[in-house]
Amino acid sequence: MKPKKRLFWGIVSIPLFLLFLVGWGLIEPYILDEEEEEAIIPNLPATWEGKKIAQVSDFQVGMWWDNVKTVKNSVEKIIEERPAAVLISGDFIYHALPDSDPEIKEVVESIRPLTEANIPTYAVLGNHDYGMNSKKTQPKLELVDKLEKALENAGILVLKNEVIELPLPDTNNQDENSKLYLVGIGSHWAKNDRVDETLAQIPETSPRVVLMHNPDSFEAFPPNAAPFAVAGHTHGGQIRLPYSPQWSWLALAKEDKVFADKWAKGYGAAGNHLYVNRGIGFSDIPIRINCAPELTFFTLRSQEE
Repeated sequence: MKPKKRLFWGIVSIPLFLLFLVGWGLIEPYILDEEEEEAIIPNLPATWEGKKIAQVSDFQVGMWWDNVKTVKNSVEKIIEERPAAVLISGDFIYHALPDSDPEIKEVVESIRPLTEANIPTYAVLGNHDYGMNSKKTQPKLELVDKLEKALENAGILVLKNEVIELPLPDTNNQDENSKLYLVGIGSHWAKNDRVDETLAQIPETSPRVVLMHNPDSFEAFPPNAAPFAVAGHTHGGQIRLPYSPQWSWLALAKEDKVFADKWAKGYGAAGNHLYVNRGIGFSDIPIRINCAPELTFFTLRSQEE
């Protein structure tokens, strides 16, 4: 090929490649990735061995282009699987102001089928649920109260620095030897993630699952206090290079450290393990590249097999 032709096709190929990326970025948000993971919980009761827990995160309903279709798809997949519990790690809405009612209604109607199917569903709230698009924004407590009431009216228990006993699947009996606790941590950006206060509500060696929105909250856990924890918030970076999850658009554009997805290796105190879900919605632009929305199923184990 002559040099001029090579130059011509080189110049033409750049916008064509960018156009392809944008096109794919608009398609990938609708390709739900179902991840299967094992979660090790020391002192896990035998009755919980092998049970499954599902996690979804970051619906971001109310953005100028949201992903409600994939939210509903994830709910359908969960109902098919029928896990022992569902954990939703915050950011139900995006910027549902000044009138939050339509977005809250859409969120509730999208996930209500979980509780109608009698699957115990629990949640914590994220920064967008407080109307915070940056750490400098003042939390909007009226918005939080409205969202929390709507979720709980739909049967979804919202935890803010609280601990509950997870109901044992397939039985009404819950003795001391079968207790598994769920630890729900409040919003980090709203300065409401009180880890020590929350951990004081349970015995030190008790088996537990820890639910939070922002991975930054994980750093406050003392050693062995969070052997299995889940978070969201980062969207997996949303747009990222193949095989280099830390090189992502959100890692470069946001002030926070971005733990892209999956197990955050080397992060937190000894004996603690955090899984970061990529979420379903978007931040700023409705595109995902090399970062499909995620639904995660965890199989609970007392030790590695």
